[in-house]
Amino acid sequence: MDWKHIYKIKGFKYWVATAVFVVVILFIDPNNLLVTHRLHRQVSELHDEERQLRVDIHQDSINAAAIEQNLDAIEHYGRENYYMKRTNEDIFVVR
Repeated sequence: MDWKHIYKIKGFKYWVATAVFVVVILFIDPNNLLVTHRLHRQVSELHDEERQLRVDIHQDSINAAAIEQNLDAIEHYGRENYYMKRTNEDIFVVR
């Protein structure tokens, strides 16, 4: 095929310009689509982590309110989380 024949094809220069533009946007530009996709995924993961931390904060607030109101709850929390024991008993931790 002769190059002159290819240039005569109507709109060829527009197809070349479009192809160059797509290559630049996809791969060469500092804010290309691959980087944008990776950043979007990181933001999504951070939002998921934020939701989980909000649930944890809410649960801890409920536990703190229960501990402040009840001495038995304080003992239960200490035994469950810090393996505290009374003077006349043994604790066996099974995992």
